Amino acid sequence: MDFEFIEKFYPLFVKAGVLTIEIAFLGIVFSILIGIFCMAVKFYKLKFLSKLVDCYVELSRNTPLLIQLFFLYYGLPKLGVSMSGFACAVAGLSFLGGSYMSESFRLGFEAVRKSQIEAGLSIALSKNQLLRYVILPQAFSVAVPSISANIIFLLKETSIVSIVALADLVYVAKDLIGLYYKTDEALFMLVISYLIIILPVSLVLSYIEKRVRNARS
Repeated sequence: MDFEFIEKFYPLFVKAGVLTIEIAFLGIVFSILIGIFCMAVKFYKLKFLSKLVDCYVELSRNTPLLIQLFFLYYGLPKLGVSMSGFACAVAGLSFLGGSYMSESFRLGFEAVRKSQIEAGLSIALSKNQLLRYVILPQAFSVAVPSISANIIFLLKETSIVSIVALADLVYVAKDLIGLYYKTDEALFMLVISYLIIILPVSLVLSYIEKRVRNARS
């Protein structure tokens, strides 16, 4: 193991790690918003939109992120729509993650007892108030484990975004291997970088899950 090589090039991984975190953060935030929107569509029973949501979920969950990114980065320009690599990465991650978050919220929504919904309606809560004060808090608490798993999944999926010419962690590792043939050192820095990013998030999410579980018990 060439530690001088590692010392020389680790700043590249720091910079790439920041980019990876930015993409992951935006992708996760938009995924959660998409998931909430999809659940709201189901709650309000908007027939046309509900069918679109069903199609979106099936399309997103049954196509790889790699293919989605290829379409966004190489396919859309053919239709006259150009996006930067960063925008494509965030859009692709949001598109994929939104479907998984949608299913998480749907399961949480189905776990809310009908008696509580009926009780909310009986005290003259509007549908908006019912969704905001009764359904969403309970659905979220039930869905926390699933949402946590989705967040970790999306963090790992950022390893794909190098195909849209983004200098993320995987891109930097492949670049160094191609230039210097230091495979062991590059892969070592790659693994450590992802561990530094994902492990703290995993620990925080586990703590939140325990707090939510204890609050419900």
